[in-house]
Amino acid sequence: MRLGAIEVEFIQVNHSIADACALAIHTPLGTLIHTGDFKLDTSPIDGEMMDIVRLGELGREGVLMLMCESTNAERPGHTPSEKKVGASLEYIFSTHKQKRIIIATFSSNVYRVQQIIDTSARHGRKVAITGRSMLNIVSTAIELGYMKVPSGVIVDINEIKRYKPGELTLITTGSQGEPMSALYRMAFSDHSQVTLGPSDLVVLSASAIPGNEKLVGRIINELSKNEVEVLHDAVVEVHVSGHACQEELKLMQALTKPKYFMPIHGESRHLLANRDLAKYMGMEPQNIFISEIGKVLEIDENGARFNGTVPAGKILVDGYGVGDVGNIVLRDRRHLAQDGLIVVVATVDTDERMILSGPDIVSRGFVYVREAEELMEEARQIAYEALADILEYSDQVDRMQLKKCVKDDLTKFLYAKTKRKPMILPVIMNV
Repeated sequence: MRLGAIEVEFIQVNHSIADACALAIHTPLGTLIHTGDFKLDTSPIDGEMMDIVRLGELGREGVLMLMCESTNAERPGHTPSEKKVGASLEYIFSTHKQKRIIIATFSSNVYRVQQIIDTSARHGRKVAITGRSMLNIVSTAIELGYMKVPSGVIVDINEIKRYKPGELTLITTGSQGEPMSALYRMAFSDHSQVTLGPSDLVVLSASAIPGNEKLVGRIINELSKNEVEVLHDAVVEVHVSGHACQEELKLMQALTKPKYFMPIHGESRHLLANRDLAKYMGMEPQNIFISEIGKVLEIDENGARFNGTVPAGKILVDGYGVGDVGNIVLRDRRHLAQDGLIVVVATVDTDERMILSGPDIVSRGFVYVREAEELMEEARQIAYEALADILEYSDQVDRMQLKKCVKDDLTKFLYAKTKRKPMILPVIMNV
């Protein structure tokens, strides 16, 4: 693919999705390689191994920079082949012949779904698919030829009551415990077609993405309460990673021999672990760049260096607005959500130095006023005294000064009483 002076070449790699590619980006200054997500699978389901020959050729020609994924940079050794899951599935189907088997996995993992369907067919089971993303991807993969399904194996989810438990396999979404996913609804008895019980076996054919452990644990606990047997990665090998471990990351370094190196795709600890691997492979520390979202790495004839930033990161959609909600607005919304709002309304005459009415206090999301009348009365008195002090003793009086004084005094008082800091909005009218 040509883009002006830049040409992008796609290189076959192995991953848990079909047609995963690394990119060789040919520029006038040299070639950059972006690995994307990859692992080296010598026995892939589709028979297409990572093109290490082409990567080696690029390494001999000279690679300016390697941008290499870091997800499993802390794990020693090699990532197991996807075929290892097939052996585990065979064992599970052979030892649970009387149970209905429900397998949750990533909908994008076409090869995993293919193995589940093949194993089900060998054991004389029909396969039903549930979950919107799973249905979409399976139908598209079959249409494009990435999946081959024996005739008559797949049945509609609405027909599953016609079959005995040992004659059915269900493939579903929800391996990460996502609320509203098909498995979540099954676990909490909210699925319109599937009710789980002791005659079912649930297999979680995925490891929990960091941060999702509680969600996955919640589903396992709920299933266990309903006497449903659950198998997951900690019990039997029903999942292998799609990401390279240390030996494969070192192989990528050895094949490409880059001048500069940038670890990508991972948390800080993963990026640093990948940096250490590059050092171990002989890369000079000054040629390794650990970046952050938005930082610009500039490379020219004189070398490589960080040079400024560009707008990047999350874009918030709010109603009809896209990206127009800034940090200050977000901060205010969090403040309101966590501690609530207090509005102080008063009318003053700054010329006569008098409080004409109020202050009145309106509370929203802070305390229930009817049950905290004493607190609200004390707060009103604090606001009154703050206004009176400024009006009586200050040389010059303006509304901003009055607002600031009321806000500061009320904040101190309410924090001392409640250990909360509601947003305080003084409305001071001058007549």
